[in-house]
Amino acid sequence: MLEENEPFHIEQTLEDWVGTKCSGWRDHFEANYSQKFDEYYRLWRGQWAAEDKTRNSERSKIISPALQQAVESSVAELEEATFGRGKWFDIKDDAMDKENQDIVMLRTHLESDFKRNKVRKGVAECLINAAVFGTGIAEIELTTEKEFKPATQPLMDGELTAVGVNITDRTCVKLRPVMPQNFLIDPVATSVEDALGVAVDEYVSMYVVEQLQEQGVYRDVALETASTDFEIEPDHEITSLYEEDKIRLTKYYGLVPRHLLKQAQQEKDAEEETVSLSDDDEDESYYVEAIVVVGNEGILLKAEANPYMMGDRPIIAFPWDVVPSRFWGRGVCEKGYNSQKALDAELRARIDALALTVHPMMAMDASRMPRGAKPEIRAGKVILTNGNPAEILQPFNFGQVSQITFNQAAELQRMVQTATGAIDSAGTSGSINGDATAAGISMSLGAIIKRHKRTLINFQESFIIPFVTKAAHRYMQFEPEMYPVADYKFDVSSSLGIIAREYEVTQLVQLLQTMSPETPMYPELIKSIVDNMNLANREELIAKLDAANQPNPEAQQAQQATQQAALAFQASQTSALNGQAKESEARAVKAMAEAQAVPQELEIDRIRAVTANLSAGDADDKEFQKRLKISEQLLKEREVAVKENNVTPTQQQPEQQPVAQPLTMQEPAEGQFPQ
Repeated sequence: MLEENEPFHIEQTLEDWVGTKCSGWRDHFEANYSQKFDEYYRLWRGQWAAEDKTRNSERSKIISPALQQAVESSVAELEEATFGRGKWFDIKDDAMDKENQDIVMLRTHLESDFKRNKVRKGVAECLINAAVFGTGIAEIELTTEKEFKPATQPLMDGELTAVGVNITDRTCVKLRPVMPQNFLIDPVATSVEDALGVAVDEYVSMYVVEQLQEQGVYRDVALETASTDFEIEPDHEITSLYEEDKIRLTKYYGLVPRHLLKQAQQEKDAEEETVSLSDDDEDESYYVEAIVVVGNEGILLKAEANPYMMGDRPIIAFPWDVVPSRFWGRGVCEKGYNSQKALDAELRARIDALALTVHPMMAMDASRMPRGAKPEIRAGKVILTNGNPAEILQPFNFGQVSQITFNQAAELQRMVQTATGAIDSAGTSGSINGDATAAGISMSLGAIIKRHKRTLINFQESFIIPFVTKAAHRYMQFEPEMYPVADYKFDVSSSLGIIAREYEVTQLVQLLQTMSPETPMYPELIKSIVDNMNLANREELIAKLDAANQPNPEAQQAQQATQQAALAFQASQTSALNGQAKESEARAVKAMAEAQAVPQELEIDRIRAVTANLSAGDADDKEFQKRLKISEQLLKEREVAVKENNVTPTQQQPEQQPVAQPLTMQEPAEGQFPQ
């Protein structure tokens, strides 16, 4: 805090604070990046400059197109992967929300507005800037435009019809690419969100500022034509710059001191009294997110707190390849810079040598040439000499150019492609379309696709998704009747690039050759091949393939009838087998019952045999006891024999069962006992 007794203190204004920050950031950019970016730009455009010489005696100005091809091939690959399918972004709703009508409506409106505002064109330009300079930067502009629609209106109770247009005001969100020399950022920041602030410093036409002043967007202050600054011109190779009706506009997005912003807002209204900061203001943060527009490096045109509902900055940027702890990335031109310079030196040296070997030269004796003779060589020219021309004139050359330079130039071109990874279908001899084997081609294309995929993911997550999200939030805020306000999740529907799709088609074709057409996966592989091909009627072919894969109702009914008949036949066979099994079980039960009944029959026969031919009396009782013991003894012996042979009585055949033979009782002779 300054003391009150300092009468000569000049209070800093908001435009001075912004100008000081931007001036320091520009000095840092010009000292570290400006010269490199200018050379990258010249190499990409094929423009020669004196500072690009590799040796002082160099006369040729040729620039090899190897780096140009690498830039265009890499950009085309990413652009095709992003926009090649038409649908390049998607929206995800809450998982609990079962209604998706709002999602469909929001996506349809966004696609229509993006197409009308030429968003794809802006994205393509940002990709080129990223490939050349290493970082693609864009500003999200919010404008209000009048939309004209042809319409008719009935007049005189419908008897007449008036033809005209309906004019409505529409909010438009546009993507405007920003060149690196027109972008300023905090040097210690690694992203737009982490920086104290960012600024877009460029020349605009005076009428643009005047229109915004009429609309009340900018303050109504007088502005004069800005002085020319070569460093912020879009093209540094233009020698004659246009210096009329242009204003240098610096748009700052970021944090500013709160008291300076309030002071600038109070000065906007001359009738409003100056109010000092209250106690509540002093308790708030020192910085506040704001948008400040300064014209001609000193005139404040606009100063307001960030008006967007999400509080985000309308600047998006992505690096082609990330450089750790740096905002500025590494592009295709930086990757192939050294190889490109060596290739240019080789070509220029060869062309300079050809000038000494191809063009005719003549050595002559100047003392024997006529006075005033012009020593030039051309077809049909007559050269006068004072003496024998064979002694005075002699053809002269410096030998022949070595043929090894052709091989060296080819190798240097291959080095450019290796450094940038931008090998297209033309490829390099011996690596992609030359003498390489199938495995070598697969390995080479795999490495190329990995590098493109890495850049593609970085581009999507750092540029495409933030842009779609911010654009949707702008429309939700300023046109809520068309865009429902909700927390949606945005996703990028990217696909493979041209090289990746060609590689995948090759793999699918090789896999298709190993399958039979009757395989269920065969139609799916055909569909995948057609889907990856860049055909005009791709959607129609896919629809026809889907229709062909649908089963024929008549064939399906016949197949069902055949299956039912087969099932009925199998059921009948199963029933027959079950009947045979039950019959076998019944036979087994019967055999078991018969086997169990055999011992009982034997016992009955034994008893019958024992009791046969007996009469009453003690002698017969004794004979009965004797026969009973004999039968029991025979039965025990039989059981022992069966146990020794491990044969159960139920397993024996009925004819093998021991049957007790009845004892024959002879009539005893008179006076003898029965034996």
